[in-house]
Amino acid sequence: MALGSRPDVQFRTKQEYVYQSLRGAIMRGELAPGQRLVIDEIGRQLQVSAIPIREALQLLQSEGLVQGAPHVGATVAPISEDEVHEVFAIMEGLETVGVREVARRLDDAGLALLSGVIAEMDAAIAAQEFERWAALNSDLHRTINEIARMPLLREMTERVLSRWERLRRHYFQGVMVPRVVQAQGEHHELLGALIRRDPDGAEQIVRAHNQAA
Repeated sequence: MALGSRPDVQFRTKQEYVYQSLRGAIMRGELAPGQRLVIDEIGRQLQVSAIPIREALQLLQSEGLVQGAPHVGATVAPISEDEVHEVFAIMEGLETVGVREVARRLDDAGLALLSGVIAEMDAAIAAQEFERWAALNSDLHRTINEIARMPLLREMTERVLSRWERLRRHYFQGVMVPRVVQAQGEHHELLGALIRRDPDGAEQIVRAHNQAA
C-alpha cells in the first residue's frame, strides 16, 4: 500500500490530508475492497499520528467506503451489487437532467466544447489509448454539466463519477473494445440529438447508454 497526495495540494488539517489520501487510493483501486487499513502502517507512510487517522477513517466509514469489524479493525468496504445498481441509477438520473438542460441552452461555444471532447475520444480509440478515453468520458460528463450551468448537478455528478471510477477500475481491468466503440457511437448520437435541440431524444439515448453499460 502506497499512500500520498500531490505535493502541490495544501491541506488545512492532518485529518483532511489523511482523508483525501485514503479516499483517493480507494477510488483509484489502489486500496482494494476488503484490504485492511492498519493505523500504524498508514501513520508511517503519511507521517502522522493515530488521532487524525482514526478521524479520517470515521469519515470514510460514514461515506460507506470503509467498514469496521471486531478483532479485524478497519477495512476497505466491499463493492456490492446494490452499489453498482445505485451508481448507474443515479448517474442515469443526473445525466437525464443535464442533457435536457443542454438541449435548451446549447450555443456555438457549447457545441464547440462538446464536439472537441468527443473528437478527442475518437482519437483515443484510434490510438487504442483506452485509459485516456475513460478519462475523457468523465470530461464529457463535466462538459455537459458546464453547459447546463447547474452547480448542484455538477457537484452531485462529481461524487458519482468518483464512485464509478472505483467500479471501473475494479471490474474492468481488461480492455473491452466492443463496448468502448459502442459507447462512443452513442456519444455521437447524443451530440446529434443535442444539435437538433431534441431533449426527449437525448434523454432516450442517455437511458439506453446507461442500461447498455
